[in-house]
Amino acid sequence: MTILIVLGVILAVFVIAAVWITSIYNGLVGLRNRFKNAFAQIDVQLKRRYDLIPNLVETAKGYMKHESSTLEAVIKARNIAAAAATAVAANPADANAMKGLLSAESGLGGALSRLMVVSEQYPDLKANQNMMQLTEELTST
Repeated sequence: MTILIVLGVILAVFVIAAVWITSIYNGLVGLRNRFKNAFAQIDVQLKRRYDLIPNLVETAKGYMKHESSTLEAVIKARNIAAAAATAVAANPADANAMKGLLSAESGLGGALSRLMVVSEQYPDLKANQNMMQLTEELTST
């Protein structure tokens, strides 16, 4: 009779431990999935931003013939940032890739701000409906 009680207690401990370990594992898997989903949302917005930049540059080219160095800097910064985003998308947990993306994004932000400052000098460009729409989409993204 005591052996049955001891075996029952041992079985109960194993069942409780198995349920506890399973719940911890499921919680960790859920957190990993939330992490991947969060980065996927960021990645979608970054890709949208990268897709808008060539349209913005093309619109500005006609008006800003003398500012080719600014336009080239924006294109170069966009390409670097897109490459860094691709590297991070392959492994979002890689801290070095994330640092590279952060650096590339700050360079792209600086190049875009220079483009916006230069575009202020061209009243026809500021009045262009396509340029205004692209600028608004880029800002909201």
